[in-house]
Amino acid sequence: MEHVVRTVRADEWPQVRELWLSALRDPVASVAFLETYEQSVSRPDAFWQERALNASEAGSGDVRQFVAVAPDGRWEGSVTVLIERPDADPAFGEEVEVHQAHVVGVFVRPQARGAGLADELFRAATDWAWSLTGPRIERVRLYVHEDNSRAAAFYRRIGFVPTGRTVPMPGDPSAREIEHAVERADGL
Repeated sequence: MEHVVRTVRADEWPQVRELWLSALRDPVASVAFLETYEQSVSRPDAFWQERALNASEAGSGDVRQFVAVAPDGRWEGSVTVLIERPDADPAFGEEVEVHQAHVVGVFVRPQARGAGLADELFRAATDWAWSLTGPRIERVRLYVHEDNSRAAAFYRRIGFVPTGRTVPMPGDPSAREIEHAVERADGL
């Protein structure tokens, strides 16, 4: 089965909503995402329409959502990239020192896992980030919950390394999220 990995389109907000709600039903959602199913399911259509628009090529340019689409049209996975700038409002409550991309919302449906979709989604996301020239992205980062060893192992396998930076888990300051990053390679 061959999937197409591409950016979302502004009019695909119903699919954006459905996939996000599916992600929030995943057994590790409580350590992987910063909101709950109950919070998201009650959001109005206008919220999802804006989310899809902002993450599409028609959006601001600082956000892209990539999806893996099966031959039957079903969305099997997604990853979103946020561009963070030193001269912008602090991202996630912290100042950033360089122009960087921040990967969030990583999800592949359980039945599609192990087929390389996460690799393809990350390849599309990082290729897009590295291709930006205004600003030139110096690093790509993400956070992973300290108890999400499956995700951490995947991120390390594709080149992300723990930076030593941790932040408290929103809603549970006794838990930590660990930053992983990949620095821009010479010549990119």
